[in-house]
Amino acid sequence: MADQFPALVLTEEDRKVTSTIREMSADELPDGDVTVRVTYSGLNYKDGMIVNGIGRLVRDYPHVPGIDFAGVVESSESDKYKPGDAVVLTGWRVGEMHWGGYAGMARVKSDWLVPLPDGLTDKRAMAIGTAGFTSMLCVAALEDHGLVPDSGTVLVTGAAGGVGSVAVSILAKRGYTVAASTGRAEQHDYLRALGASEIVDRAELSEPSKRPLEEERFAGTIDTVGGTTLARVLAHTKYGCSVAACGLAGGANLESTVLPFLLRGVNLLGIDSVMQPFENRMRIWQRLVDDLPMDRLDSLTEEIGLEDVPSAASDILKGQVRGRLVVGL
Repeated sequence: MADQFPALVLTEEDRKVTSTIREMSADELPDGDVTVRVTYSGLNYKDGMIVNGIGRLVRDYPHVPGIDFAGVVESSESDKYKPGDAVVLTGWRVGEMHWGGYAGMARVKSDWLVPLPDGLTDKRAMAIGTAGFTSMLCVAALEDHGLVPDSGTVLVTGAAGGVGSVAVSILAKRGYTVAASTGRAEQHDYLRALGASEIVDRAELSEPSKRPLEEERFAGTIDTVGGTTLARVLAHTKYGCSVAACGLAGGANLESTVLPFLLRGVNLLGIDSVMQPFENRMRIWQRLVDDLPMDRLDSLTEEIGLEDVPSAASDILKGQVRGRLVVGL
């Protein structure tokens, strides 16, 4: 193929990562059996880390980031997809170990793709993206472990971010009483509009607990923060209930005790969206179609261009991005 398309390309020199937009040829794309013309990608916390060279997530440069994308199959050597098929990709370390979606075209393994779910446009699929897909994994895991609307209040930490915003919207539609935790007072009205019934100041959960067990406040939690916040949440979880942990914006260390697990039967559920098998991916995407209010998804989504990604990638690491950013290709 001789097609030219724009791509955000990362390079590294003296352990410093820089980004530029340049024209690229399809002949430069990595190996794979399906080539996709990308229409939209998204901006996730991991994208922010990759674009800024944090965590050594990328080892080989030059590199095209973007951990998810939606688009249309351009060519295929697989019998699973044919030209013209609408597809979505999240996970599989694309944008990290393999070139990703911040380009007009991407070449990947067919096993990494799923068909664009009925009822979703490509833009809405990326408004959901990895963040929203992770939110639904969290909700499903909590419900698989017994959470129902009558169980009590469900907490979402980092609630104004991408994962948190989608999680609040899903939980509210499903009839849960949602407590949204944020440190940004200007986001309270936004979170209430998504369906939060209560706002919990981030400061309430950001200091270490003086006791291993505290008041039983939450019947379930979707935690995007980690660190001290996760430890405090565990201490506040009701008997026999669960916490779905999916983020580390507040740190990767967990200083807690085993007492919430031994004396209250609390479940700590680790949520990974990267390596999910195809069947569960299809289940989760269908649940998103069914359980995520699309009007609320639209209200929390903003579209940016490829040229806006570097600055937005820095903003998301600082906690300055609200909701979801969609990258239009």
